[in-house]
Amino acid sequence: MDGQLHSIEKELKKELEKSRYEHTIGVMYTAGCLAMRYGCDLKKAMLAGLLHDCAKGIPSEKKLKMCKKNHIELSQIERENPYLIHAKLGAFLAREQYGVEDEDILHAICVHTTGAPAMNLLDKIIFLADYIEPNRTKAQNLPQIRQMAFENIDRAILKTLEDTLEYLKDSRKRDSIDPITLQTYEYYKEDKQNE
Repeated sequence: MDGQLHSIEKELKKELEKSRYEHTIGVMYTAGCLAMRYGCDLKKAMLAGLLHDCAKGIPSEKKLKMCKKNHIELSQIERENPYLIHAKLGAFLAREQYGVEDEDILHAICVHTTGAPAMNLLDKIIFLADYIEPNRTKAQNLPQIRQMAFENIDRAILKTLEDTLEYLKDSRKRDSIDPITLQTYEYYKEDKQNE
């Protein structure tokens, strides 16, 4: 394994809870598989996958303080639901703490939770790898989405967004739906209709 990946992996193993670390490794390798399937830079995909949740274990209050201190702009919904900000903060930490300067990697980390309209290939890979990695078991339609991810990445993204929004609307998290997720869903829904 690449030296940078290996040293970051060792550091994250110390910092993350065991289950979060296992998820992270699952995302890294799933991102690598998707990168090979779609012709994306393998190292970039694995590095983004490895670092996508590097800020996840930070307590909510500390996350909010770190964002304020480092001028990371947060939306109202992110301030009200601090678990959503680990992606933006993770991109910041990837640069500042782990020395990642590649803007594609940082952007993929930043949008991996909500998605974004018109995502590039690396964004799509990290967004999907986070959802379908082997340690995930609870999301509905996982086998179908896992297969779809290797056949038609945009269809897999649309199905992931549909299922995520359905879950959030049916649960008590209705008020925590990030508008970006809705915009992303509308973008990919329209994109599919225009095929």
